Amino acid sequence: MTQATSTSSASGLIALDWGTSSLRAYRFDADGRVTDKRALPWGVMNLPPAENDSDTSADAGFRRALQAACGDWLRDFPDTPLIAAGMVGSKQGWREAPYLDVPLGIDDIGQTLTAVDTGLGVQLHIVPGLLQCSTLPNVIRGEETQVAGILDQLQVDDILIGLPGTHSKWVHVRDRRIAHFDTFMTGEMYAVLCNHTILGRTMQRDGEADAAGDEAFLRGAVVAKTTDGCAGLLSNIFSSRTLGLTGELSPCAQAHYLSGLLIGHEIAALPALTNNVLQQRIALIGDDFLCNRYRQVLALYGVKQVEIAAAATEHGMWKLALHAGLIAPSSP
Repeated sequence: MTQATSTSSASGLIALDWGTSSLRAYRFDADGRVTDKRALPWGVMNLPPAENDSDTSADAGFRRALQAACGDWLRDFPDTPLIAAGMVGSKQGWREAPYLDVPLGIDDIGQTLTAVDTGLGVQLHIVPGLLQCSTLPNVIRGEETQVAGILDQLQVDDILIGLPGTHSKWVHVRDRRIAHFDTFMTGEMYAVLCNHTILGRTMQRDGEADAAGDEAFLRGAVVAKTTDGCAGLLSNIFSSRTLGLTGELSPCAQAHYLSGLLIGHEIAALPALTNNVLQQRIALIGDDFLCNRYRQVLALYGVKQVEIAAAATEHGMWKLALHAGLIAPSSP
């Protein structure tokens, strides 16, 4: 467990970013500053086991995780509002927070929270996910909070927000309304191809990126932009093996090349989904290394100005709590 420097100032909010494999907790002061934060491995699919606990209810594991994350905060700062976002509100979570339909305004998200009695003397308010109804439906759960955070940080009303990761999201915001979003299973596909297909048999993934790795990554990204990319991703990915067999890519370079292919095809698909999408203001939220790689690929399409957002999750938690009326605006 990691913990920031603790202070004795009064709490304004306790917020949880509760995903599938991890739980991050933040304590804010009354002015919206993060004064403590912790990270634990207790995601909704990996809750802490019982230790001589007589509580055998379905909620018991979630209560134990909550106690581990912020039990002392709840004790030391009673009556502090508690909000959570992420997979904790899914069907596999503590309580399902129903999806809200897109398009909708950012401010509307915080006005439809699901309250859960934690059994610890405080209610947990869970942020809903978002549902895009179409021939091929799409969902977001957790990223909506980051979107709320970045909009407030950058003070913009219209922007394309990219959230690289296991399931990359691209969120189109117009007039402070989430108008549309797309999902790409880029990160998960990379892991599956490397670990569970023949492509991974000749790869070496234990080295950090170097000049050769960066060159291989861009080589893969360019394929999606050229006529070779017209064959489609399912055809192109086999070249990560054949370029290795012909000696053009080293074992380490093959992994970077495959990453470039996948991200390249993701970026190449964006203009086909929404006209002129790459001419919008663009911001990225996520791991610094991954965001930089996405920025490299966007540059191939002439996108030179890409902003990287920091602390979007915690900032979004605070804003949604304000929209929900859980906390009062700080004094000017």
